[in-house]
Amino acid sequence: LVKSRLQDPGFDFFYFVLQWPGAYCDTKRACCYPTTGKPAADFGIHGLWPNYNDGSYPSNCDPDSEFDPAEISDLVSTMQTKWPTLSCPSNNGSKFWEHEWEKHGTCSESVMDQHKYFENTLALRDRVNLLQILQDAGINPDDEFYDLQDIKNAIKDGTGFTPVIHCNKDPDKNSQLHEIFFCVDTSGTEFIECPIIPRDRCPSKLQFAMF
Repeated sequence: LVKSRLQDPGFDFFYFVLQWPGAYCDTKRACCYPTTGKPAADFGIHGLWPNYNDGSYPSNCDPDSEFDPAEISDLVSTMQTKWPTLSCPSNNGSKFWEHEWEKHGTCSESVMDQHKYFENTLALRDRVNLLQILQDAGINPDDEFYDLQDIKNAIKDGTGFTPVIHCNKDPDKNSQLHEIFFCVDTSGTEFIECPIIPRDRCPSKLQFAMF
């Protein structure tokens, strides 16, 4: 039984998703800084999401596996920096993390427990300094507009992997760099080229919002 579980984690790969806080906050719904203060102007984690090769994904796989802050107490201060919440009302982030664990993390229990899920995700974040990569390519969060292809090329050159980019719209209907997706193997530890390449949800020119 154990062997077959190892061979089949129950999903095909992970999306590792980072979000730009400037774009999250610059929408009609606005944002609230966490109770720990305004996060750094840097890409924060959105989540690590199990996916299938057909484009669908499992979710809420184990209602009995509740988020337990005590299990990740050693990671919380790092998570507040690298996985900050921006939802309202202002809070300490645990609701965000609870949602990510219960919706996505519980579907990866065949390969990692709760602590490992958050630990692995933080480790992935440490391996891609997206902001530095973009700034080295002359792409800065200065409210200016940049070519989608230039952004993708810079990230591919800087990480070795092709990202998928999602935009959102500010109140003036400008498309903004919002989320960057990478693909990760089923162990949750190694970046891979995406087995399926979803469409970038962005026009050819997009704004990199200040934060």
